[in-house]
Amino acid sequence: MGVTVFADVQVFPGHGTTVLPSRDVTVTDATITSIADHDPAATRDADVTTIEGRGRTLMPGLIDAHWHAAFTSVPVQAALLADVNYLMLIAGRQATATLMRGFTTVRDCGGPVFGLKRAIDEGIVDGPRIYPAGAMITQTSGHGDFRFTTELPTDRCCGLSHIERIGASAIADGADAVLKASREQLMLGATHLKLMAGGGVASAHDPLDVTQYTEAELRAGVDAAENWGTYVMVHAYTPRAIQQALRAGVRSIEHGHLTDEATVERIAEAGAWWCLQAFLDDEDAPPVPPASRGKFLEMVRGTDTAYELAIKHGVKVAWGSDILFSAELTAKQGRQLSKLTRWYTAAEALAMATSGNAELLQLSGLRNPYPGVLGRVEEGAIADLLLVDGDPLANLELIADPDANLKVIMKDGRLFKNEA
Repeated sequence: MGVTVFADVQVFPGHGTTVLPSRDVTVTDATITSIADHDPAATRDADVTTIEGRGRTLMPGLIDAHWHAAFTSVPVQAALLADVNYLMLIAGRQATATLMRGFTTVRDCGGPVFGLKRAIDEGIVDGPRIYPAGAMITQTSGHGDFRFTTELPTDRCCGLSHIERIGASAIADGADAVLKASREQLMLGATHLKLMAGGGVASAHDPLDVTQYTEAELRAGVDAAENWGTYVMVHAYTPRAIQQALRAGVRSIEHGHLTDEATVERIAEAGAWWCLQAFLDDEDAPPVPPASRGKFLEMVRGTDTAYELAIKHGVKVAWGSDILFSAELTAKQGRQLSKLTRWYTAAEALAMATSGNAELLQLSGLRNPYPGVLGRVEEGAIADLLLVDGDPLANLELIADPDANLKVIMKDGRLFKNEA
């Protein structure tokens, strides 16, 4: 990869409230090796790639902390019924599009993406680095149980359902079964585990208010993860589901839009992460069955309160888009991030989607497949960089139109786009 110099750029380092003016940033191979005051008289070797920033903003690559790489842009029926090879071809194409939107890292929250991760890591497919959870671990009739009612009751002679065979979900009832399913995902390469602790929007069989799994079952997953030096995230919306998960030792709460103040205080006391989504209106609605629309609207009504309580109690908040089943919505990934300015400054939102989310990824401990500093522009950090045509701290909407406004996209020191 050699040496690349971003000359005369203003730098958003991934934290703080201001940019550093007029800097020269040097990348050697995959690492940021120097950040210095701009020297207009500097001479460079012929083999150095120089990108003239002309005052544009250099910032870290974006991190989406709640992504489903296998299911973002396929209709729900295809996700449930299609051949997994077909799904992976679509996922590979979408992975490239994700990178070209400026997202250099994603935390996958359930789906058959181990092969996609490997293909990206080996350079076969262009895409973001993936932290995979593997199959979503769910109870019978839980949020990850997408079987048709005609498949019930289960019969051991019939084998696994399609959703289980492709590695999208693992249906496990009882602590022993959860322990086994958790260990299987870790064996396959999971960097963290995803358990379903409450009802969901996209699933047909569980009302939004239900609590899923017992504390003992959740604890089995936590024990398996902790024995491997990593952690459990849970899908949960309600106070009961969240509080049970915290008692079981869960480290990351996904969603939580229907929670109350007492529960938010518990999240803060536990030092757990809360990965929220800025779902506000019909524009955010995935193409789910009509029966699920009421659940989506109920969830949306809690968004403002959730963010307000998180800010009030100083919870460690992560950001993830959680886009599903729509190529049109997936293309608006950056738009979902820009909606955070309803509650945060642009600098706070960008810090959340860079250095903040990177801190969350470190919970994977020794299971982290990408050791090093992510989400920051600093010497010694991994060179995941975006050159923005403008100042995103003044106008976060620039992120919503990556084709026009992201002039350079670099991941791991490699240039994937250079229109500077």
